[in-house]
Amino acid sequence: MKILIVVIHPDLESAVINKRWIAELKKFPDRYHIHYLHQLYPDGIIDVQKEQQLMEQYDKIVFQFPYYWFNSPWLFKKWLDEVLLHGWAYGSESGYKLAGKKIAMAISLGADEADYEPSGVYRYPLAELLRPFELSFNFVKADYRPPFAYYGIEYNSTAERIEKSVPLYMAFLNAL
Repeated sequence: MKILIVVIHPDLESAVINKRWIAELKKFPDRYHIHYLHQLYPDGIIDVQKEQQLMEQYDKIVFQFPYYWFNSPWLFKKWLDEVLLHGWAYGSESGYKLAGKKIAMAISLGADEADYEPSGVYRYPLAELLRPFELSFNFVKADYRPPFAYYGIEYNSTAERIEKSVPLYMAFLNAL
């Protein structure tokens, strides 16, 4: 079965690593369905029913986005607030439509991994900073998986380094 890749990037035209990952995913249309939130909802008005129906079709869902200001792009938070509704995602006999689905995030980060160590600039590991996402997906009984994180892209975005990220990302997806 295909993996749903929900791309949440406000400016794919100027993206570096996310654009390269998408190019690789497009080579395998039988394995990945790419869903572009910012392109579908540039005005922020989300078709909740359409999004819910899409989520129900897949057993594996990956949210791909750049991580900045210690969070995701704004549209992901809005999507969570509007799509994960009571009676559909949780809280009733007919709810829990995401129960058991493997959900993960693929994140590109500008800072180096060492910056997220206790002795680093930010002093908090990425897993701790992503805890709200983990708690949200656990609450709706999804099978939240550890994220794929690619660090240091802001200061070290050479073509060679970006290319090295591609097989790592693809291996992450294949292991879901």
